[in-house]
Amino acid sequence: MASVKIFSGKSTKYLATKIAHAYGKPLGEVTLQEFSDGEMSPFFTESVRGCDVFIIQSTFPPADNFMELLLMIDAAKRASAKYVTVVVPYFGYARQDRKDKPRVAIAAKLMANLLSAAGADRIMTCDLHADQIQGFFDIPVDHLDGTAIFIPYIRSLNLENIMFASPDVGGVKRTRSFAKFFNAEMVVCDKYRERANEVATMRLIGDVEGKDVVMVDDLIDTGGTMCKAAALLKDKGATSVRAVVTHPVLSGKAYENISNSVLEELAVTDSLPLRTDKDTSKIKVLTVSDLFAKAIRKIHDHESISSLFIES
Repeated sequence: MASVKIFSGKSTKYLATKIAHAYGKPLGEVTLQEFSDGEMSPFFTESVRGCDVFIIQSTFPPADNFMELLLMIDAAKRASAKYVTVVVPYFGYARQDRKDKPRVAIAAKLMANLLSAAGADRIMTCDLHADQIQGFFDIPVDHLDGTAIFIPYIRSLNLENIMFASPDVGGVKRTRSFAKFFNAEMVVCDKYRERANEVATMRLIGDVEGKDVVMVDDLIDTGGTMCKAAALLKDKGATSVRAVVTHPVLSGKAYENISNSVLEELAVTDSLPLRTDKDTSKIKVLTVSDLFAKAIRKIHDHESISSLFIES
C-alpha cells in the first residue's frame, strides 16, 4: 500500500501540524518561494512519487491561500504522487452557491472546478455552507460533520433546560440535528437583510422563557446576526445564550461585537486561526485535528468514514 504523506499550505500550518501529530506522522517538508512581486512558487523538498498525498489548506482570504493550494496540487501531480487528497477544513467562497440575483458568479462551483482542474483526486472538508455544494464536484467529497466536535462539548456543560436556536431560517436543518440528539426543542430567529452583512429586522419564532439556549451555525463573519439574535433571545426570557459555530471567519468588528454581546460564550473550531491581537475571552476553541486525522486514516485504508458521524 502507498505511504501517506501530509503537507500543509502556509496559512493552515498551525492546524496541519496537529492533524499530522494525531495521525502519527511528521508534517511533510514544503518550501514556498516568492518572487519580489509576490508570485508564489511552492515545491516539495521530499519525494512524493507513488505516495498518497494529503494537502491541508483552508481557503480563507486573501486569495493567495487558494492559489497556493492549487499550485501545491499541481506540483504533487507532476511529481508523480499516486493520489492527491485536498483537505480543506474551511471551504471559502461557499456562500456564493447560487444565482440569488442577476449577473453574479457562482463562486463555489468555480472553486470546485479549479480544484479538479489542478489535479485533485478527492476533497475532504467540514460543514460546508450548504450541503448541495458537494454536487459541484466531479470528484469524491468527504464532508465531515462538526456535530462530532460540538455534541460532546455541549453535553459536558450539563445545561438543565437546554433549547437550540437557529440564528436564521437557512440553518434550521443543522439546528434540528442538534435538537434531535438532545431530545430538545428548537426556535428560529427570522432575519431580513437589506444588504450583505447587515441585518435590518429580526423576530423570534418560538418560546424561550427560562431556557438555556444554544445557537448553532456553520460560520460567523461579522457577528452581527449572532449577537442580534442573542439579544433577542435574552429579551424574550432566555436564562442563558451561547453559540456553537464551526468556522470563525470573524471579520470587521466581529471580536468587538462578541465581547460586547450577551453571549455567555462562543464555541468554535480551529478550522480558521483566531487573531491574537483581539479579545477572545468569550471564545472557546475546540480542535478538529483528531476528526481529520481519523478521516485521513480511514480514506487511506479504504474504510467507510460513517463511524465519524455522531448519528452513528
